[in-house]
Amino acid sequence: MKTAICPGSFDPVTLGHMDIIRRASKIFDHVIVAVMVNPAKKTAFTLEERIELLKKATAGMEGVEVVGFEGFLADYARMRGACAIVKGLRAVSDFEYEFQMALINQKLNGELDTMFLTTQAQNMYLSSSMVKDIASFGGDISSFVPAAILEDISNRLCKGGVPK
Repeated sequence: MKTAICPGSFDPVTLGHMDIIRRASKIFDHVIVAVMVNPAKKTAFTLEERIELLKKATAGMEGVEVVGFEGFLADYARMRGACAIVKGLRAVSDFEYEFQMALINQKLNGELDTMFLTTQAQNMYLSSSMVKDIASFGGDISSFVPAAILEDISNRLCKGGVPK
């Protein structure tokens, strides 16, 4: 069985994230969506909340598991028997950082490869930060996040709840 890890902070999960997870699940038998703890980032949702949101969003996706994770991704991949990390790329600017991380992870775990999936055109501009910014001003985020978790995200981020 081929296992891959899709890591990220997912604060909050967007349709761009979901696209990458869905596509990875068609390539690999088992996809572990690893919700990462990044002490350098101030998140809008706790680790537990991000895990729950992703579990709701991925419900019904065969072969997808959502877990929380803190530590070296290369070590976690070894422990879980993963052969690949799957990362989504929106623009060339994403590639430079992700390429550096891929080289580090490969150095730490020689059995681990990184696969880059380019985003679909409609998600090129989409990021969790943009969703948070739009929501904080009461904007409509319904076309940016999974419908199954729109209300949860809106209740936390939007002024006055779900935008009309």
